[in-house]
Amino acid sequence: MMPRLLLLTLTLFVSLASPAKAQDDAKKVKLRWFGQSMFQLETPGGKLVVFDPQAIPVFSPPRLTADITLISHPHNDHNQVEVLKDKGRVFEGVKAGKGTKTEWVAVDEKVGAIRVRSLGTFHDAVNGMQRGKNSVWVVETEGLTFVHLGDLGHELSDAQVKAIGKVDVLMVPVGGIYTINGDQAKKVVEQLKPRLFVIPMHFGVPGFDDILGPTEFLEEQKNLKKLTETNELEIPVDLKAETPSVVLLGWKAPAKPEPKKDPEKKP
Repeated sequence: MMPRLLLLTLTLFVSLASPAKAQDDAKKVKLRWFGQSMFQLETPGGKLVVFDPQAIPVFSPPRLTADITLISHPHNDHNQVEVLKDKGRVFEGVKAGKGTKTEWVAVDEKVGAIRVRSLGTFHDAVNGMQRGKNSVWVVETEGLTFVHLGDLGHELSDAQVKAIGKVDVLMVPVGGIYTINGDQAKKVVEQLKPRLFVIPMHFGVPGFDDILGPTEFLEEQKNLKKLTETNELEIPVDLKAETPSVVLLGWKAPAKPEPKKDPEKKP
């Protein structure tokens, strides 16, 4: 009787402990970059948020699925929803108004357990006179706050910093020409003080040099991690950090290894 009772007790313990451990292991948010300003955020529950879908040939973005699609402004390297297999609910931070005018759209909505907010900014440093309006997206999920700055063209005001609030992960343009450059991006990072990660975006790569590369932004960064062999960053929801990491991602998913051939199998 004793061995059987012991086995039953151990079985019960494993059945109770294993799901809890599996749940802890699964509590990660995944953030994937697909070039320019296009990201896909995946929650532990499998909900998908896509930022600024684009169809720039050099990046060859895959046909992603989204439960929520966020568009920072109506320029064709940020609003190509047709590249998505499923776009889910689409939120635009800037919409066409009368004539050639555009208008900010104030968004503050919950889609399931995900909260989405927008903040109106400009695409340039002269109140939109050159390139129009832009919006910042603030996404809250699993206790983490992700901020995507779109094509921000200026440093932020105190009021804008306050409106954005706490930041855990920041996606910031660094390529200049059409947005803030690397040096300005450093100042915006200092303004927002992200807790965990800073991810540069919207910069030139080989074959797409309309904008500058990330070098200026990466210079003198003390906690720099170059993960260019992957386009994905896994973020445990309970992650702690003394200082944020600047993470340079690749824009392509790692190539899948070729399946091993069975030497016994004849062609």
